[in-house]
Amino acid sequence: MRQGLRRVVLCPGSRSGPLAVACGLMAARTDLDLCTAIDERSAGFLALGLAMAEGRAVAVITTSGTAVANLLPATVEADRSCQPLLLLTADRPVRLKACGANQTVNQEDFLRPACRWFDSGPLDGLHHADAVALEDLSQRCWLNAHAPERLPPGPVHCNLPLEEPLHAPLADQEALLQQLSAIASPAAVLLPAHNDACYSTAGNPTACIPGLDPSKPGVVVAGPWRGLASQRSAFQEALEHWLQISGWPLFADPLARCPLDHPQRIHHWELLLSKEMGHPADCQVLRLGPLPASRRLEQWLSDASGDQLLITEAESRPLDPCRKALQWSGGFATWLAATQERITTPTAPFSEPPWLQAWRLKDQAIARYLDTTLPAVGACSEPALVRQLARLLPIGFPMMLAASSPVRDWMIWTGKQGVQRDCYGFRGASGIDGTLSLAMGLALVRGPLVLLTGDLALLHDSNGWLHAAQRSIPLLVILIDNNGGGIFQQLPLESSPERFEQLFAMPQPVDPLELAAAHRIPGRVVSCLEDLAVAVDWGIAQQGPALLRICTNRSRDAQLRQQLRAQLP
Repeated sequence: MRQGLRRVVLCPGSRSGPLAVACGLMAARTDLDLCTAIDERSAGFLALGLAMAEGRAVAVITTSGTAVANLLPATVEADRSCQPLLLLTADRPVRLKACGANQTVNQEDFLRPACRWFDSGPLDGLHHADAVALEDLSQRCWLNAHAPERLPPGPVHCNLPLEEPLHAPLADQEALLQQLSAIASPAAVLLPAHNDACYSTAGNPTACIPGLDPSKPGVVVAGPWRGLASQRSAFQEALEHWLQISGWPLFADPLARCPLDHPQRIHHWELLLSKEMGHPADCQVLRLGPLPASRRLEQWLSDASGDQLLITEAESRPLDPCRKALQWSGGFATWLAATQERITTPTAPFSEPPWLQAWRLKDQAIARYLDTTLPAVGACSEPALVRQLARLLPIGFPMMLAASSPVRDWMIWTGKQGVQRDCYGFRGASGIDGTLSLAMGLALVRGPLVLLTGDLALLHDSNGWLHAAQRSIPLLVILIDNNGGGIFQQLPLESSPERFEQLFAMPQPVDPLELAAAHRIPGRVVSCLEDLAVAVDWGIAQQGPALLRICTNRSRDAQLRQQLRAQLP
């Protein structure tokens, strides 16, 4: 907490008992926000959602054994989405390792490949560490989660062997509680303000910074954001300045954290690429972060002949599957500041260059086409549903978009209204693990939020509903129930209908409304698009978790997507 920790997600266990008691005492005397969870996999994603929304590490505490293994999915996502997590796991002392002692495994190796850093308390037991050693361990945990050398923020694993006796008598706990009352007094500096200095980005030397020519044609492609919340404003300011001086069109992923609805943003760029939009001669490409989830964009970039520059927020691992771009990891705001002297800022009022005008006119034509083709009434198709939903939700209302179809449909079909809000999701490792729990964590920090998810993703993390038992979490879950994995219906898979259902779609017999009701979560069915507005208003008014179930036909919707693309103006 002296480093800046504010939130802990605690899972039950005996070996982790001392850590649990410490959390309980600190939560009673300080502003430590303590959440509890019975499912370690779900707990990891709840913590990841909290960290993603707040921009600082959240601690997850587990006991030993398979509890640690359950943290791996959230650890992988935190690693790839570059979000800080502190994974504090209790363990047996070395005398009980490798001898068949109960619940003793090689847990120190489980998370290591996906972590920025790993360390352990004294192998004979944490009680062997003095105050200086403990302070040093906590400092290194915090620093390596937020600003590891030559890497972006990410997860760290601190394994803590604990010797018996594990459980302090109540009298000792009460005595310690009195000591904490003095430590947590207003005069004490127990909870210092967050120091942004620890978030400095690691980049290449400025003397080697590559450049682009904003006076010539180009495109900005902004992928999913992989930075901290504290870095976002500087990134957006730099992007607005570059767009102003270059006049380049902006192709942005819904998760890109770009300036909302910038006039140079092309809303239907993915559909325009379906029309085989060509490249201006030697068209330059400024790429920010990883690629959006679009095979058409990947092919379009692979065919481009001009210079491509990929800038990341301290992410030095390769992020170019096209193998066309020069990658620089020093951060976009840093790049623009360092190259500013090479750029001639226009003095005349901004006027659209021809290449921007061409994209904007075609973008507007597609918007008109979709407005007339995707009705606001009748049975729910997934493209029509997301387009309507983007218009019904209040401007600025944040979203979480589950992996697979929801995030792609939001990017392709929503248009201008779809970009007028912050969107979060799993674009690090693109899994469906922990979808509901991540959304719960986001809503705890951001306030009212909508999760758009498919039925399998929601069922995969149904234990996420348990987080709502502790407090009212303002989350509206909009479930697109297409009776299985709808994303696979859009792939060129040749299989008999029966085998496709068995091997890919995997429809489940669980009623999601009954399952939610078992967790005391209210829910409603939306049977047609006309009912959507009233249902959304009802869900937001619940002031706590609520579920809307909307049934669609994945086979018919897959055909609709193909027809819409084939008939583009």
